[in-house]
Amino acid sequence: MTILLLESLHPDAEALLAEAGTLVRAKDPNAPDCDFAAVRAILTRGRGRIPDALLTRCPQLQAVARAGVGLDNLDTAAAARRGIPVVFAPGGNSLTVAEHTLALILDLVRGITRCANQVAAGRWEDRAFYQGNEIRGLTLGVLGFGAIGQRVARLADAFGMRVLVLAHRNQPVPAPYQATALPELLRTADVVTLHLPLTPQTKGLLGTNELAAMKPTAFLVNTARGALLDGTALRTALAAGKLAGFAADVLEQEPPAADDPLLRSERVLLTPHNASLTALTYRAMCVDTARNVKAILRGQTPEARHIFRG
Repeated sequence: MTILLLESLHPDAEALLAEAGTLVRAKDPNAPDCDFAAVRAILTRGRGRIPDALLTRCPQLQAVARAGVGLDNLDTAAAARRGIPVVFAPGGNSLTVAEHTLALILDLVRGITRCANQVAAGRWEDRAFYQGNEIRGLTLGVLGFGAIGQRVARLADAFGMRVLVLAHRNQPVPAPYQATALPELLRTADVVTLHLPLTPQTKGLLGTNELAAMKPTAFLVNTARGALLDGTALRTALAAGKLAGFAADVLEQEPPAADDPLLRSERVLLTPHNASLTALTYRAMCVDTARNVKAILRGQTPEARHIFRG
């Protein structure tokens, strides 16, 4: 029985999978010609894609999996048509991504990285022009109220922020948070943070008109999916001074091109899609995913919450 890994997983997760079958890596020089007829499971993290064409090559497939939350790199519809379970790790990264989001918000609003760079460049005197603020008292607009969005809202509330929420699929929003339509949220928020899944309906959700509706003093944060934003509109708004700043852990192209203007702006803060790669969370997501794939391969029942239902 072959288990195909499109990317490496935590060693503990790979050890679990090795108990159920032979691990073959997609780029393993010792196994360049994978016997797809023997593949019973395919696992990926975020970059390796599992399209319908790959499913077609594996007629004995019993499970596909992503050691993560979003499933936009898997053809879930094709898997459903074939009756192949899709395993993932919902909520597995909610705490760490929420922390990362708050860190980016604090950094943007207070100008922490910008000031640290000034000091490193010998520009201590720039403190005379400091214009940072506190997040206490600011209004945060949270787009998406899943596990991560809810955690971000709780943390922001603890910091004294007013929280407006655009809930996905009409999800109820409890007090003290306030459910708000997108136009009102964009017009009102001092900071907007994205926590929506990437779907045909949410792709490019924030474009030229939406960004223009935001305050020119507002900050935008994205730790969800890069394609939720219209990249051209974002770069145009920043260049025109229509946004106070932008921070992201995700981009529509990763890594960004060397000449991407986002890399040269002092008002932009980028991290390399590592919000969920803390040691604790990375291991947990990989092990949970591997354990449930192993259960399927052994004819056992996986945990229901780790099976994608569409």
